[in-house]
Amino acid sequence: MPSEALTRAESLIRTIPDYPEPGVMFRDITPLLADASALRTVIHAMIAPFEGSFDVVAGVEARGFLLAGAVAMEAGVGLVPVRKAGKLPLPAASVTYALEYGTATIEAHDDIADGTRVLLVDDVLATGGTLVAAHELVAALGGVVVGTAVLMELAALGGREIVGDVHTVFTA
Repeated sequence: MPSEALTRAESLIRTIPDYPEPGVMFRDITPLLADASALRTVIHAMIAPFEGSFDVVAGVEARGFLLAGAVAMEAGVGLVPVRKAGKLPLPAASVTYALEYGTATIEAHDDIADGTRVLLVDDVLATGGTLVAAHELVAALGGVVVGTAVLMELAALGGREIVGDVHTVFTA
């Protein structure tokens, strides 16, 4: 992957201070998503280490869906959405995990056959709680996570120590 193409793609990610609350530096990927060349560049970078090693992509709600759909299309495999609780009509499995204040739950339908090799995709690795829960969810459905790919890692938040090996395109 040409580094100039990745550098250009990264330059399209806006940092918005104090959103959604004071002290938070929100990473807005919408300008990158709107640029076909940049989007193609990051999708190829997300897939590269895992090419040929997965049968389906599991995308984490909500911005992870956008990337996971593109990854699945480019790789020629299916997509399994990992949704917030209450968004699916017949969830087969759910995992509740801790947030800074309270808990959250993610769910998925039983669309992963036993032994299916799954690439987990999300937009950002922050504290890692959501991705750890997504790993547990895929396992509960009988799938095997063969890799985790994110667009950006917020390294200061320490998510990698919790999640383990994660392929990141950009680090902030």
